[in-house]
Amino acid sequence: MSSQIYDISKTWLWNLQNAPAATTPSTDTNLGKTDWNWCGIKTSSPLGMTAGPLLNSNWLLHYAALGFDILVYKTVRSISRDCYDLPNLVPVETCPLTNPGATVPTVSTWKDNWAVSFGMPSVSADVWRRDVEYARQQLPAGKVLIVSVVGTQDPSIIDSHESLAQLADDFAQCAKWAMESGAHGVEANFSCPNVSTADGQLYQQPATAATVAKTIRRAIGDSPLVLKIGRVLTMQECESLVRHVGPFVSGFAMTNSIAATVRGADGSLMFDGQSRGICGDAIRDASVSQVAMFTEQIAKQKMAIDLIGVGGISSADHVRQYLNAGATSVGIATAAMIDPTLGHCIRSEWA
Repeated sequence: MSSQIYDISKTWLWNLQNAPAATTPSTDTNLGKTDWNWCGIKTSSPLGMTAGPLLNSNWLLHYAALGFDILVYKTVRSISRDCYDLPNLVPVETCPLTNPGATVPTVSTWKDNWAVSFGMPSVSADVWRRDVEYARQQLPAGKVLIVSVVGTQDPSIIDSHESLAQLADDFAQCAKWAMESGAHGVEANFSCPNVSTADGQLYQQPATAATVAKTIRRAIGDSPLVLKIGRVLTMQECESLVRHVGPFVSGFAMTNSIAATVRGADGSLMFDGQSRGICGDAIRDASVSQVAMFTEQIAKQKMAIDLIGVGGISSADHVRQYLNAGATSVGIATAAMIDPTLGHCIRSEWA
């Protein structure tokens, strides 16, 4: 196994500016059929990369050449925002996680899970818009480019209704810019456990989420719109979210980590005791179960909504677990950042 190509000892900005060298695309198998798709857009396989590792066009094109066909450009904003201080990725050891709120210890070597602490940073809009345009121009046929966007709240707005309208409009502006720059579709990030503002917790407020989703929909017309969501624990919560946002969305991507506090080697809590999202093998069972729950609820409400399975995928069998639960495609991050050859490995296993 090769070492991870994202250098966790360096900042997010350093990694963005020091993308891996270009990789020559190889001929890939189609994983058993020819009608794979992402929200109705034909792809060569169901294998995708989530927003986290694809910091810019160079990172995106690198993984596109490594067996991944659905590429989600790292979450961007209408304004630039700095990343949280290091550490941003911390290896942790934990049993399977089902609910938020656990405390997990750090480990010194890479295994299967890590705590994520970036805070949804972004370069300026003029920079990422040009970069997305370049990525689309260079992307080979059979690959899909999705841009992950998030709105940025104006803290000077006190009135709650005005604040929500401003946040929704900002989400919509980013989504419109992404489509104008050449994206095939948009992923609106409604879940980030590492921020405490409304932009990171929208999926937990279905009515509010619907207002934002409807505003984005108006801005991008019929273009695909996927919502990235976090852990949903009950069928009642699932029913409410699907009912509120279902009329406006093309899909859901889940699960965007499970929040936990992190205990350092010295016994103290890291990140000032605040929760951080845990990604990797520990959340796979919960994520597959959540996909199955949403599959049932979407059918019950007679809606046409795609599901993108995310969490703990590191083998062809894991991909099949998500597809069997009702997902039409998957997104991989942790395992592919540690081993960039994973996409080709999964294709080989599948064949």
